[in-house]
Amino acid sequence: MSKIRILSDALASQVAAGEVVERPAAVIRELVENSLDAGASHVTVEVQRGGTALMRITDDGCGMDREDALLCMERHATSKIRTKEDLAAIATFGFRGEALPSIASVSRFRLATREKEALSGTEIEITGGKLANVKDHGGNQGTIIEVRSLFFNVPARRKFLRTEATEYSHIENQFRTHAIANPKVTFTLIRDGGVAYHLPGAQNVLERIRGLAGDELANRLIEVERLEAQGIAVWGYIGGPGLSRSSRQQQLTFLNGRPIESQPINYGLREGFHTSLMKGQYPVTFLFLEMDAEAFDINVHPAKKEVRFHDGFSIRDVVARAVKRALENATKLPEGLQNSGPRATQPALQLRTESSAPAPTQQAFILPAVPLRIPSAAPAARLPEPAPIQSKLEPDRVSPSPAPKHEEPVQEKAAPPAKPQMPTFRIIGILQRLYVLMESTEGLVLMDQHAAHERVNFEKIRAAMETGGVPSQRLLMPLMLQTSPRDADILKRNLDTLTKLGIEAEPFGPNTFKIEALPTFLKVDDPLAWLDQVIEELQSLSSKSSALRLGEDMIVMSACRHSVKANDKLSIPEVQALLEDLFACEMPYCCPHGRPTLIQMSMGELERKFGRAAP
Repeated sequence: MSKIRILSDALASQVAAGEVVERPAAVIRELVENSLDAGASHVTVEVQRGGTALMRITDDGCGMDREDALLCMERHATSKIRTKEDLAAIATFGFRGEALPSIASVSRFRLATREKEALSGTEIEITGGKLANVKDHGGNQGTIIEVRSLFFNVPARRKFLRTEATEYSHIENQFRTHAIANPKVTFTLIRDGGVAYHLPGAQNVLERIRGLAGDELANRLIEVERLEAQGIAVWGYIGGPGLSRSSRQQQLTFLNGRPIESQPINYGLREGFHTSLMKGQYPVTFLFLEMDAEAFDINVHPAKKEVRFHDGFSIRDVVARAVKRALENATKLPEGLQNSGPRATQPALQLRTESSAPAPTQQAFILPAVPLRIPSAAPAARLPEPAPIQSKLEPDRVSPSPAPKHEEPVQEKAAPPAKPQMPTFRIIGILQRLYVLMESTEGLVLMDQHAAHERVNFEKIRAAMETGGVPSQRLLMPLMLQTSPRDADILKRNLDTLTKLGIEAEPFGPNTFKIEALPTFLKVDDPLAWLDQVIEELQSLSSKSSALRLGEDMIVMSACRHSVKANDKLSIPEVQALLEDLFACEMPYCCPHGRPTLIQMSMGELERKFGRAAP
């Protein structure tokens, strides 16, 4: 007797539901995407008890006639695909034709729809995958879908659901993501009878982010100007210096309007934010990518969340380049006080001169008022490698030189915005021999002298590395590095890169390398373990990425050791020189570890703290 059986349609639908319907939020995702594909301008999401009791999606899209309403409940029925060529160039959200029948097989399902010109519509009721009722519907144009008692007939799957609060948080996250991706659509979220969100159609993405997250977050974002290269366009908004999260929850990326997760994009963000983000932190991003539909495959994940690119290396390079350029052109000082109401959108970058100084206090060492005028910075400053630090600050000042050209041409629709005139700060004093206090047109600015000098030294050493490579020191006894065959192949292909980083290596037998020299400023207890980390970095870099990133961790350590510390007393000329060097850097607002170098507290914030203005 044969052991193989063909599954019944009902059981096959429940198996498919296991791939598509992971939790209530997955139902919301599928149904909202269908509403957007139908051309809806208003989408309302209503949930009860975290979606387990009720999920209702109402839209004003094109609607369906009775024939289409019945057909859409059949497996593999879709209006999005006609031929295999259509499958290779998907431009809509839903296309598999499994979502509705899969959802209906594990719930009490109701669909009511009416086309614009139709006198009446169609209402369909399905219970556990079985058609219960079909009748006329007299509602408004569009579609209403109700999903009640999710997993009522699959108790084994229902018990894996989390608490109502947890399931609702996933629904809310899906709602917010689609609202950001479609700013011109009006979205409403109703939770247990109360309106949680009502988002009227917005003019642009930033306005929608402001409506969702408030001015606190929106005013701290910096714009990623549209960058087009290698058939890819990247634009959006990212968190400025000092703005990060401990998880990827606010790291949102969209491809042709579709929310996605992608390792190449994550790698590109990591490279773009390198030395601008603290370890263990993730950037806040609202990044939009546009490319031809034939250049990627969205059909590799049942829930359509992950994307496979035909050229992932190009994606990484373009994303990293766009993010790095946005950070270099940032003009917003990090904010010092949080959750204090609206913020000014422009930093204190207007010139100002004061001749009088406040009276000295016992808490701060007060300096005379010194107006400091700093010339406009070039897009990328080039600073020479400093000599061994004898004094706390290098006295020589060098004018910035033009930034190096990209390795391959980039076609951009608009030139990157020029940096505004650098500010004049009135130096007030130094707090605890660490924080330089300065007055600007917007309020109070504090500079961390150690973080600022770290950034200056980092960019000086990195500039030397780009031009002549890293100086190396020969070892008394060569090190023998044994690797796997795969790692050996990577090292052989990157021997020139290692030499530029100050690592002299040569093959010495099968899967073995002789290490004869290491960078002069490398200070590690276990060089072989450090070399293993270098190999891992080589694996993660694309063939088009700069080898410079491999040596930046070494540069950070060296820059930290040679920078002024807390309690190091600086004179007025040294503070002036440090500010000049800082604003000549490519990224003046954060140290190589990602900590802010400057923090601004606006007058409005100070007035609210002292009760002089409404909170």
